[in-house]
Amino acid sequence: MTPDTRVLGIEGTAWAASAAVYDSAAETVEIETEAYQPDSGGIHPREAAEHMGDNVPAVVERALGHARELAAEDPDYDADGPPVDCVAFSRGPGLGPCLRIVATAARAVAQRLDVPLVGVNHMVAHLEIGRHRSGFESPVCLNASGANAHVLAYRNGRYRVLGETMDTGVGNAIDKFTRHLDWSHPGGPKVEEAAEDGAYHELPYVVKGMDFSFSGVMSAAKQAVDDGVPVEDVCHGLQESVFAMLTEVSERALSLTGGDELVLGGGVGQNDRLREMLGEMCEQRGAEFFAPEPRFLRDNAGMIAVLGAKMYDAGDTLSIAESGIDADFRPDQVEVSWRGRASDTTPAERASGGTPRADELQGAEATVEIDGERVIKHRRPRSYRHPKLDERLRVERTREEARLTADARRYGVPTPVVLDVDPWETRLVFERVGDADLRERLTEANVRDVGRHLATIHEAGFVHGDPTTRNVRVSFEGTSGDDGRTYLIDFGLGYYTNDREDYAMDLHVLAQSLSGTADDPEALLAAAEEAYSSVGDERVLDHLREIEGRGRYQ
Repeated sequence: MTPDTRVLGIEGTAWAASAAVYDSAAETVEIETEAYQPDSGGIHPREAAEHMGDNVPAVVERALGHARELAAEDPDYDADGPPVDCVAFSRGPGLGPCLRIVATAARAVAQRLDVPLVGVNHMVAHLEIGRHRSGFESPVCLNASGANAHVLAYRNGRYRVLGETMDTGVGNAIDKFTRHLDWSHPGGPKVEEAAEDGAYHELPYVVKGMDFSFSGVMSAAKQAVDDGVPVEDVCHGLQESVFAMLTEVSERALSLTGGDELVLGGGVGQNDRLREMLGEMCEQRGAEFFAPEPRFLRDNAGMIAVLGAKMYDAGDTLSIAESGIDADFRPDQVEVSWRGRASDTTPAERASGGTPRADELQGAEATVEIDGERVIKHRRPRSYRHPKLDERLRVERTREEARLTADARRYGVPTPVVLDVDPWETRLVFERVGDADLRERLTEANVRDVGRHLATIHEAGFVHGDPTTRNVRVSFEGTSGDDGRTYLIDFGLGYYTNDREDYAMDLHVLAQSLSGTADDPEALLAAAEEAYSSVGDERVLDHLREIEGRGRYQ
């Protein structure tokens, strides 16, 4: 980044009318914010837009005052020139009426000062402020905010969505629960406070690959309160379930990408228990974790200004005619102009100069020991989860993995032979199969095999649950090139079902993992779908299209 860039950032996607100035030379961020506080219930779009109209001009002028003070301290500053080099603003995602007010203000200031305009994706800004403040090279990012919840990683010029909520954002889900209690907005801090005095109450836990769902958890929480369970206990159980889901999916993303850095973004990230869980998970697997200070976690213009400076230095600016808003602006639509292509090697490979040790592997939720021709898998306790929840998940998943691995094999799908299982010790012993993970041998032929394998088990009435490129092994014995015999492994999230939507979720998880690990994911996914339809029910692909259109950022 240019060492003397000053940027005015303007944020107003939902509730925060915010403006900030970032000075790259001093590495300072001055933020001015006026927060919208509804009288009752959640955010009302019309009221939020009125709040933006009333407050954006004032916070912008205060931020420009900071910019003028910083400029006056710069010996190279031309007193007749503008105090900032560009104006950055949130283009989306967010509430359309709010975004339009912010965009109008940004255009007016940019024209008045005669400086370029930069349009910033709000969710990418949440990620980039964590990367900027931490100094991490290429972290996985968990965004946990009011309207959004997703896991992102960078590959080939874009941030790829590895997992996301399939219904509502995590903050909105918590707010729906607290509105049921007639608690005022925002509900998250009140749940956090009540949870401190509560005991664990079991609630649903819904993780599908690297996606998650909150609607069932919230419905169960509301019902528990109505049934007389103490509110403090429900709040405690709610935090333990929801935040463990987010933490588990983050760990799965680290495992899939081979990453060893995690950053947290979004207003829900201010919750102490969530940060504690993520920190414990990273410590347990030898990864680094960073959460920015609270002023950069909640919606703020500081993150818009910092990312705006990076984009400005990369020449990524907009004309007035190009500066329209996008209320559904997905982070994976952003062409990342301000950083280079990520290396194809994993962090472990970069550190060692070779591949990680083959006899000791850390998976998404288990350690794996290679013992000759045997693989010993042990689901060790996850300290970030409540002990009761952790034991239940580890025992259930160990049992299901043994059963479904054997069942898939009976239906003709290549899987390792189950040699031993001890559910109470959460330990499995398998035949060793394959020479590499699919993510290291991503060919159309191999991916077609996976499509056929998934169709076969779906026809038999069950799902894999987590068919990522880490959970397929490829054997090269008797083959040439990168094509080989493929094996499905790790059925721990699988279950029996007759629902086509569940089958489509398997394909959705595969698609997301291809997006995060392949250079040409579209061609590979097309090959998988073609092979799937040759064996399975084509109506499942119709459900897949519905799921793809249902994501929070579509």
